[in-house]
Amino acid sequence: MNNEHLVVEDQPDKRDVQFLEEQLFAYNMAQTGYRDGRDVAIFLKDEHKAIIAGLWGWTWGGCLKIQYLWVREDARGQDLGTKLLAAAEAEGRARGCGIAALDTHSFQAPGFYQKLGYEVYGALEGDPRGFHHYHLWKRL
Repeated sequence: MNNEHLVVEDQPDKRDVQFLEEQLFAYNMAQTGYRDGRDVAIFLKDEHKAIIAGLWGWTWGGCLKIQYLWVREDARGQDLGTKLLAAAEAEGRARGCGIAALDTHSFQAPGFYQKLGYEVYGALEGDPRGFHHYHLWKRL
């Protein structure tokens, strides 16, 4: 392997990123024996099919991982995030998950998740600079 080229990109081809995700997931499945990974996506849309709020993550090996949860600014304060999270947790339980995990930043919603029973199990100070990055979990 003397012909490799190191390429740094700030806008990689989405297919290349998907390839990396697929390879890592294949490795993880081979190492653990868990082959039950599935995406979970939940959206709230208006009459024009525009997304008002949404959640995306996955279940794998008994864990529900919430990667993204977003509510449009003008729809915040209406418990939509709570409804999305409750629906995701219900789906996780239906898939046999015993725990849920997610990340958030100090400028996002750590208090929101803690109010719903999530506990901080780790924090990284300075991610991004001047803020904290929190890792949370909850038993389902």
